Amino acid sequence: MYLSDIHTHSIASGHGTTCTISDMAKAASRKGLKLLGITDHGPGTLAAGTSSYFRSLTYAPKKRFGIELLFGVELNILDIDGHLDLNDELLGELDYAIASMHAQNYNSGTIAENTSAYLNAMTHPCVKVLGHCDNPAFPVDYETLAVGAKENGVIFEINEASLAPYGYRGDTRANNREILKYCMKYEIPIVLSSDSHGVEHIGDFTCAAEFVHEMMFSEKMILNNDIPRLKMILRGRNLRFYNNNNNIYHEKVNSLLTC
Repeated sequence: MYLSDIHTHSIASGHGTTCTISDMAKAASRKGLKLLGITDHGPGTLAAGTSSYFRSLTYAPKKRFGIELLFGVELNILDIDGHLDLNDELLGELDYAIASMHAQNYNSGTIAENTSAYLNAMTHPCVKVLGHCDNPAFPVDYETLAVGAKENGVIFEINEASLAPYGYRGDTRANNREILKYCMKYEIPIVLSSDSHGVEHIGDFTCAAEFVHEMMFSEKMILNNDIPRLKMILRGRNLRFYNNNNNIYHEKVNSLLTC
């Protein structure tokens, strides 16, 4: 059993569920989780979270029904330059960000172009996880991504919704093999994520766990049960804001990914 799920969506994502954050926390508690990350879609997604919603999360309680909560965002990568759909000030207030490609916001290009988009996005100090980069609709060079992730303190997820029968991304197994191969080569830990929209799939890693075990991926490189280390990585590269005579300064703090 795994104790954390850091890629989930509430009603604020605008589709797939009417569940509130409290509903999500209650379900996570019932399923035996210790840590739950709420990562609603950024404002580039139709009807998803607005800037005011993400700002309000800074005042939300971080523990409900015995579950520790982290508040993040699943950002939309918008272009080859890696532009994202939430401003830096708000990103700096959240616990972490996942950067993902969605067809509504990003026009897939060549392997080189898509790879560059991810590489540019992951240089943002708040981006800690690459979201479902196994999607065949957005082909990439996985070794180049792994090298960039290692340099920037970013981790990969193995996404349950990509591998489960109910998924809609097509056959992602070959791409997930590539992800795991290069994570093993460069000693990059991973996280299993449900990508649950609502309570139904919270903490369900059935297909993802089976897949990583088939690949003989080391359990010590799966972060879900090493919650202190997972939190250190998610918070390890921080975007801090200092307002000094109306100038904003960015400080990047590197995290250690060594397994």
